[in-house]
Amino acid sequence: MHLPQDTPRSRPEALRTLAVLDLGSGTFRLVLFGYWPERAYWLLDELREPVALGEGLSRGAIGEAALDRGRKALRAFADFVGALAPDEVVVLATSAVRDAHNGVEVLREAEGLGLSPRVLSGEEEARLGVLAVANALPLEDALVVDQGGGSAQVSLMRGRRFVWGEALPFGALRLTEAFLASDPPGKREVKALRKEVDRRLKALPLERGLPLVGLGGNVRAVARLHRKRHRYPLDLVHAYYLPRAGVEELLEEVLSLPLEARRELPGLQEDRARTLPATLVFLEALLDRAEVPGLWVSGVGIREGVLFTRLLPPPHLLPDPRAFAVENLFLRYPFSEAHRDRVKALARSLFRGLAPLHGYGGAEERLLLEAAHLHDIGMHIGYHEHHKHGAYLVLSGPLFGFSHREQVLLARLVRYHRRGKPEAKGYRPLLAKGDAERLKRLAVLLRLAEMLERTRTGRVRGVRVDLGERVRLFLEADGDPWVERLEAEKQAGLFLEAFGVGLEVAWEG
Repeated sequence: MHLPQDTPRSRPEALRTLAVLDLGSGTFRLVLFGYWPERAYWLLDELREPVALGEGLSRGAIGEAALDRGRKALRAFADFVGALAPDEVVVLATSAVRDAHNGVEVLREAEGLGLSPRVLSGEEEARLGVLAVANALPLEDALVVDQGGGSAQVSLMRGRRFVWGEALPFGALRLTEAFLASDPPGKREVKALRKEVDRRLKALPLERGLPLVGLGGNVRAVARLHRKRHRYPLDLVHAYYLPRAGVEELLEEVLSLPLEARRELPGLQEDRARTLPATLVFLEALLDRAEVPGLWVSGVGIREGVLFTRLLPPPHLLPDPRAFAVENLFLRYPFSEAHRDRVKALARSLFRGLAPLHGYGGAEERLLLEAAHLHDIGMHIGYHEHHKHGAYLVLSGPLFGFSHREQVLLARLVRYHRRGKPEAKGYRPLLAKGDAERLKRLAVLLRLAEMLERTRTGRVRGVRVDLGERVRLFLEADGDPWVERLEAEKQAGLFLEAFGVGLEVAWEG
């Protein structure tokens, strides 16, 4: 296929492409992935059409206007796929096609355009959602809910494996049609909707107190609203925590707003305005039944679930999602692997040699080594300010297995690996007690490791740490590594500020 200009090309002979067409009840989406089996993947492109195919679903049939919108979207998708000719095309049909007696018309249209749609059962849809969550969030066990336009899949994940899942007729569009006829919704309508949701949820074997994960466009829309309202400093939805109080606050406001006013809410896509009240009522009921104080939001879902079945062998689980995310980003913006590995080795030696001073453990060492792994990715944009470019790239998208706090710390370490006084600035609300000092100390270690590799030639083979009234770093090298020693000595002031002792750098000839 013809690859977009920004596609990774260092191993083009191994790169495969996959297009996933998700014919949802609210939105049709096409996503184009590039991937190296068992190594890495990237989102290359996507199309989105708010077709509202589920219109009429509460009465058992897809409406004619919705069918027309679906036909137009399918023609666009088929044209896009035909132009790019990916290695594989997977077409998924969900609740609207599955449940409506005239859903077959959508299938015929797709087949006529050369597409081969597969109608997912409710359990299959739930399995793909759980697979995505298992690979993307740092959770072993969770209740997982995926609310689309026509149905909501509620599932149990244990040990990152699917245990059970059930599709309920609680899609945002279907609930809106069936219960919320008034604008804004009336109190009796909302009460009837809540009663029905409670009734069906009560029949499920929900385990109380497990982490709750929400996915799908409707849940992400609520998260974006909450994030905007509270001026959240990170522009990411994946791994965002949506507290119960936030759901209740939004629900109270939204139920007082007519549709036109809801369309003006900051951060809300226009097509979500109609179904927003139903989504919020559903989420509030689910939080009650699960007895949890909030939910984690997943930025990935069934489309990524399909990708993982191609990227990885059964059971399609990443052994370490966080390690995968770091390597995935490195492969997207690679620099010298030899330089990277030498900086990592030096950083590890410094961290372990200074352990009596910092007292940190495995979590901090891992974060330091991840920052060393990525410290020069900004060189892809340019040498000047590459530390800032690298920090931007770390925060430019979700990193699987990372919390937002960890992702911010990683970005700030990359940001300060060359110069500047390490600080969190606008990200302080996301950090924990002690993180300001943690950031400063780890940044000093990363910077020292980088300076000891300043010529990028591996002249400094290792470093020995001697603790006393001053910290002495003895460099292992064949000759006096003058540049590396000089550059490392320049960090003495920051080292003193971070660790409270002076620093001396010497060649161990």
